[in-house]
Amino acid sequence: MSAPIANYLLTNDDLYLMGKGEWFRSYEKLGAHPCNKDGVEGYWFAVWAPDVKGVSVIGDFNDWELDATPLTCTPTNGVWYGFAPGAEEGQLYKYVIETAKGDLLYKADPYAFYAECPPGTASRLTDPSGYEWQDQKYLAARSQQNFFKRPLNIFECHLGSWKRHPDGLAGNGDPDSEDHSGSYLTYDELSDELVGYVKEMGYSHIEVLPVMEHPFDGSWGYQVTGYYAPTSRYGNPRQFKHFVDACHQAGIGVILDWVPGGFCRDEHGLVHFNGEKLYEKEEHPNWGTFKFDFTKNEVRNFLTSNLLYWVGEYHADGIRMDGVTSMLYLNFGVDDPSQKKFNSRGTEEDDASIEFIRNCNDTVAKYYPDVMMIAEESTAWPLVTYPTSDGGLGFHFKWDMGWMNDTLHYMQTDFPYRPGNHKLLTFSTMYQFNENFILPLSHDEVVHGKCSLITRMPGDYWRQFAGMRALALYQMTHAGGKLNFMGNEIAQFIEWRYYEGIQYFLTDEYESHAHQQHYVSCLNRFYNEHPALWQDSYSPTGFDWIDADNADQCIISFVRHSDDEKDDLVILINFEVNPHEEFRIGVPKPGIYEEVFNSDDEEFGGSGVTNKGVKFVTVDEPWNRQEQSIELRVPPLAGLILRYVGPLPKRRTRKPRAKAAPAKAAEKDEATTSAKAPASKAKAPASKASAVKPAKTTVKTGAKKPVSGKTASAKTGTTKGTGKA
Repeated sequence: MSAPIANYLLTNDDLYLMGKGEWFRSYEKLGAHPCNKDGVEGYWFAVWAPDVKGVSVIGDFNDWELDATPLTCTPTNGVWYGFAPGAEEGQLYKYVIETAKGDLLYKADPYAFYAECPPGTASRLTDPSGYEWQDQKYLAARSQQNFFKRPLNIFECHLGSWKRHPDGLAGNGDPDSEDHSGSYLTYDELSDELVGYVKEMGYSHIEVLPVMEHPFDGSWGYQVTGYYAPTSRYGNPRQFKHFVDACHQAGIGVILDWVPGGFCRDEHGLVHFNGEKLYEKEEHPNWGTFKFDFTKNEVRNFLTSNLLYWVGEYHADGIRMDGVTSMLYLNFGVDDPSQKKFNSRGTEEDDASIEFIRNCNDTVAKYYPDVMMIAEESTAWPLVTYPTSDGGLGFHFKWDMGWMNDTLHYMQTDFPYRPGNHKLLTFSTMYQFNENFILPLSHDEVVHGKCSLITRMPGDYWRQFAGMRALALYQMTHAGGKLNFMGNEIAQFIEWRYYEGIQYFLTDEYESHAHQQHYVSCLNRFYNEHPALWQDSYSPTGFDWIDADNADQCIISFVRHSDDEKDDLVILINFEVNPHEEFRIGVPKPGIYEEVFNSDDEEFGGSGVTNKGVKFVTVDEPWNRQEQSIELRVPPLAGLILRYVGPLPKRRTRKPRAKAAPAKAAEKDEATTSAKAPASKAKAPASKASAVKPAKTTVKTGAKKPVSGKTASAKTGTTKGTGKA
């Protein structure tokens, strides 16, 4: 039997907290809940609709009769409530609102936990509480972990277009639609296939584009009507909980995109909910959506409760707040000076929105301190990831849009012009620790004519794939978290299309795409296994340049530090097509080094210019402002990673010989010669940078042959831009 109706009756305390904007669990009583009244099963309904003449609920349970189930209004706050006997799980319903002007509005439930599959617009009765979670171990471990000290490598995914069924139907299964790209995978299928794929590829988290119910596929989920309902395109709420549960049991975190910056204008949604502006403040000048009115406590209450709902009820590990920039500025998207607005100080900050954002982050920190809050913020707004007590916005992480734009601009620069754009590659390190950054190569970069990532790479196919490998290596070794949108990992040539699946068949039909997928998987696992790449990723102590200024050869080199210096890594990346032999590089301490990763490995589709099997022994030749250096091979359009193996071997010393009796002159000369010879031979290996020299390799991949001048200078240890001391 369901819970008694008394559990859902609104109290004065509920209404008081709602009026203050602090009823953080309002979803426990608002919306539709199964209950019984005097032994009769049915559903309880409650909806905020102030300043209207009346509200009733219609649905399958009362044959959609307008006057069958009228609701009663609370004395204050304008909440309408009532009980519908006989209402059952799975039935559809809507609210009918009679406005102050006498108009009738047919509205979906703002607190609906489930919705009719689009193009239907009704809400659907459900009890999402009936799911038994199996992720207790995962959540217990999460509560003990510091996410600033853990790998953060995110696979960004749109559930409706990761894969589709090969059945020729529309996404929702409609056989009569003009869409024949295949029906959606269900949450249950995604729990198996997507979770298995992400686990195999070595990512730490899945970030899901908004799953909140939305009417238009082309919005990708960013124009929401049902803030409390996981979209019914892929199944019901319990099945979505199973998806999150499956992720956790596989050791994968789940980050949900959340859209408090605005909602869509569809008439069954929040727009003009009581006939006037209730939830909305004004229309967004760029997106055709409506901004929320954050000056109303009830609106803030609706959204803050929604935030806690997804974290609490669906066990989300992180929330990415979409469109933060559009909320921070009063005049975001306003080009006409006559239309600009200003706050009481005469500046353009939106104070109400800023206060709302801070309250959201503080509230999550209070109730779920182990959940990440991530900002999509594209300007230089200060202190985004600082505590609100220090004047910050209170986020844990911020997307580094500057790194993304600069790096992609550099990568699409043709090779002869890259030296002039070298600062685009290195500028991000000037501010990389100002905030806790995530480096995104997101969905926004592979749509709307921007081209896929690989088609931005100059050169022939070999160079394009080599460029993709170099880009991935730079992202993975740069300080900060990582995010990649689905399809990047196989170097899909077409832009992302929300209405069809990623072209994973490419990895079966073309070796180059299979190599790219394998490369990303190996790179992800290398990242997971090496703490230097994530253990100190948000502090200046985790990074040091070796050479940032070798623009002529398009080479950068740096050190990533971990908490234990024995795990430190040396990274060198060549963004040109010229390989180099006997290239000198400074290293942070004396000892023996070895190459542990090389993106030009033939295993990844590279040309094979590697340093496999070589133990590099440092020499006391200052280089790149370092006291020690080594010489190595630099692959074309690729990068390599060195690991410190151990200290230099101790030099053997000879015990002093006992004095002998005087000998004849000839015998004395012979003894002296034989004693000196071994010592001379013992010193020979120490004069070279490596005890073992790699053989030269001819590149047979379409990359340019080494330019004689550059190769010669590399051999003599006078490469340009290396900062020789």
